[in-house]
Amino acid sequence: MSETNSGSAAALGRLVLLRHGQTAWSESGQHTGRTNIPLTEVGEQQARDAGDRIRSLFPQPFDAECVFASPLKRAQQTASLAGFGPRTMPALAEWDYGRAEGRTRQTVAQMNGGSWDVWRDGPGVLSSAMEGEWVDTLPSGERVTVHNGPGESLADVYERVQQAIDQAVPLLEDGRNVLFVAHAHVLRILTTRWLGVDPHMAKLLRLDTAHYSVLSVYKGDRGIERWNC
Repeated sequence: MSETNSGSAAALGRLVLLRHGQTAWSESGQHTGRTNIPLTEVGEQQARDAGDRIRSLFPQPFDAECVFASPLKRAQQTASLAGFGPRTMPALAEWDYGRAEGRTRQTVAQMNGGSWDVWRDGPGVLSSAMEGEWVDTLPSGERVTVHNGPGESLADVYERVQQAIDQAVPLLEDGRNVLFVAHAHVLRILTTRWLGVDPHMAKLLRLDTAHYSVLSVYKGDRGIERWNC
C-alpha cells in the first residue's frame, strides 16, 4: 500500500492515469486512434519525466500486477521509459476514429461538408467514401499505414472502458494503487465512466501529453483527486 493510503487499513488505492508522450501526430493535430506511431524524442523524455513525477507522489512501487498499458506502441514506450513494466490491456486502446484517422479536424470537416466534431458527431456520420488505406510519412522518415474503417462511437468507447475499470476495482479495494498508461481521449472517457456522468463531459477534461491524473474514492463517492499533473 502506498504512503498516500497509509493511515487506514481499509483505505482504497488510487487509480493513476498517464497519457503517452508526444508523437508527430499529437503535434500536427492528426487523429491518432489505432495507427501505431512511436514517440518523438521529445515524447521519450516526457515519459521519463512523467515517471519521476509519479514516483514523487507514489514513492512505493506499483505492484507488477497493477500496471497496465494500451497495446499501442506509444503507450507501451511511455510506460517502459517512465520505469513501469506494464501488462497489456486491450480495453485501454485509443478511440478508433475510423474515417477520421490520420486526418486533422479541419480536414475531416472539409471532407464532411464544412462541419465535424468528434465529440458531437463521432466517426459514424462520415461518408464511407473516406474509408481505405494510405501511407503517411512521419517527420522522422518512418512510414506508417493508416486504416480508415467505420470506427467506434463515443458510446462504444464508454462501454469498452468499463472492462478496464472492472479489472482495476478489485485491486483498488485491496488497497493497492493501479496505473493505466494510455491515450488522451480514452482516458478522458474512462474518467467520465468512473464518475458515472455523460461521456460527452470528457470533452471538458484537458489531458496533455505525458501528464497524469489520479482518480479515487472520497467518503464513498468516486471523484477526481488530481488532474493533468
